Parts: sequence; structure tokens; C-alpha cells
Amino acid sequence: MEQTIAAQARGAARDAAPGVPPLPGTSIILTADGARRVDGLRAGARVITRDAGMVRLQGITHRRGRPELIRVRAGSLGDARPDRDTLLPADQPVLLRDWRASALFGARQAVVPLRRLVDGEFVAHAAPAEIALCTLDFAGPHILYVNGMELASVAPAQAWHNAA
Repeated sequence: MEQTIAAQARGAARDAAPGVPPLPGTSIILTADGARRVDGLRAGARVITRDAGMVRLQGITHRRGRPELIRVRAGSLGDARPDRDTLLPADQPVLLRDWRASALFGARQAVVPLRRLVDGEFVAHAAPAEIALCTLDFAGPHILYVNGMELASVAPAQAWHNAA
């Protein structure tokens, strides 16, 4: 099943707009060295992915920005998903593997921009703020573990679905 999502991610990478979504620097990502802040990663770091196991980070770009932000309450996307209140850019692609994928997209799993999950209570628009952003560069698209959520490393032009 993960191979199917990875294949969809590779195909979507060609159509990505604008490409790689940035993560807030304070986000926590799973690595071979444990849970680490995204802004503390360096090229060569080994990041744990759902679809390919351990992958090497090719590079990281740091910048400040004021993206449209969405706040996701701890546990609102499943058991410990996210594991803490989380602030992410609205275009961040999220892998859904629960009833939401079926109810909202007619598939067992789907990768969709976070903005499509806004309900106004548990997943809601946040006040604009300038934040530190980090863009992670990998050799290909992957599903990353960030703040207990499964996030895609590329921005799809449209949602990816897997009914398998």
C-alpha cells in the first residue's frame, strides 16, 4: 500500500505546484537520531519515512515567511495525530488513512492539502504570523512523520487517492 502512495507522490511531483511545501522550523520530525526539530536538520541527516524507511536529506533551505496557517488540535486526526497542537501551512499535504479518507474522498487513503480538512473547530485557520520555515529536499517524494502526523514532502496539484 505504501508503494502505491509513493508512486502517486512521484507522479504528483511532476505536477506539483509550486513543489515542496515548507515546514515550520519548530516542527518535530522522526530521524535515525530520534525526534528532532526540523530547523536543526542538516544535509545528510537520515529521516524516517513511511514509504521508503530511512532516506537521506539532500538539503534544507531556511527562510522566514507569512504563509496561510492552519492549526490542528492534538489528537483531532486520529489517536495521537498530531501528538501536539500543530501549526502548518494550509497547503501542506497530509496522508489520511482513516474514516476521513473514505468519507471525504471515497478511498482507503488519500493525500490532501490540509486546507481541505478545515472544520473550524479541531482543524481551523490560525491568525497570520511570520514564522521560520524550512524546505526539505529529498531525492524523491516521501511521506514524513512530523508531529505525529504523516505529511507528504511534495505538494500535489490535486489530491492523491488509493482505493486499494
